Amino acid sequence: MKFTTSNIITSSAKAPDTSILIIYTGGTLGMVHNDKGSLIPFDFASIMDHIPSLRKLELNITVLSFDNPIDSSNVNPGHWELLGQMIYENYKEYDGFVVLHGTDTMAFTASAISFMLENLNKPVIFTGAQLPISAPRSDARENLITALEIASTKINGKPMVPEVAIYFDSVLLRGNRSKKVESVHFDAFESENYPLLAEAGVVINYNDKFIHYPEENLGLTLHKKLNNKVIILKLFPGISEAAVEAIFSIKGLKGVVMETYGSGNAPTDEWFINLLKGAIDKNIVILNVSQCPGGKVDQGRYETSEDLENIGVISGLDLTLEAAVTKLMMVLEEEEEKAVIKLRMTNSICGEMTIN
Repeated sequence: MKFTTSNIITSSAKAPDTSILIIYTGGTLGMVHNDKGSLIPFDFASIMDHIPSLRKLELNITVLSFDNPIDSSNVNPGHWELLGQMIYENYKEYDGFVVLHGTDTMAFTASAISFMLENLNKPVIFTGAQLPISAPRSDARENLITALEIASTKINGKPMVPEVAIYFDSVLLRGNRSKKVESVHFDAFESENYPLLAEAGVVINYNDKFIHYPEENLGLTLHKKLNNKVIILKLFPGISEAAVEAIFSIKGLKGVVMETYGSGNAPTDEWFINLLKGAIDKNIVILNVSQCPGGKVDQGRYETSEDLENIGVISGLDLTLEAAVTKLMMVLEEEEEKAVIKLRMTNSICGEMTIN
């Protein structure tokens, strides 16, 4: 992967004492219309022409741009591994990071990076836009400016938001609690099971009691690799035995994120339970998450989830689908023993799930 580097000092009054690294992976935010009306990536060296109010932030900004921007629909775990490595290698040089990313898979990427960067103690703020930065009504300018402000904000000399978060349309959400819910409105993301980390109005109001602060004096650890031999099994009325059997027959399959009904309920048909048990006996990990955007899995609460608990399906509690997939990819890359996998999947790493 090749990159273009641009260095921008936003202040002309004094030398900035805060440095931010922007990583542009692709997405609508960094696009402009050319003479033919087509969307093309713009040169971040000219960002001050598009957003002159950046000068008021007094920041030393470095921009790393993918030479070939990626549509977020094409993002894969290899890109997450690259992005994690980029942040890790530049961690000591910058006070915070802003990642510009397409909205479609932003919640997946933010979740993955939150797990890969263990003991993170600096802001990694994801943002993007629904309209290109060149559009008159674009949301790109406000999203980028506020993301930069959040990434550079400190209190008592320490970062205000030392975690992976998504800033979009005036709200700051924990990255691994977020989900894209809108494709045509500006309020594209929600965090149903966790409060806002901050809300931007005339001022930015931080909900500091909900921000994840890691233990001090622990160095950053990078989990470099992910195992993509994971698949999603979404239940629906009428799902066939042949379809479920085909999924569990995938060669090399290591993990299944099973989207169930309500609080973790599933069919009790004998064929269904037998297929799940057979997969678990072959060391395929099955993680139960709810199709509902709010609430959590409570295996055993109803008869329709008792069998899942008994055969060894792991409860995903209130994990989002995005967090479940990416966390499972990381854990399966590093662990083989069932007990250890279950322990890691049912304990919170960086605030991605609620442990009662």
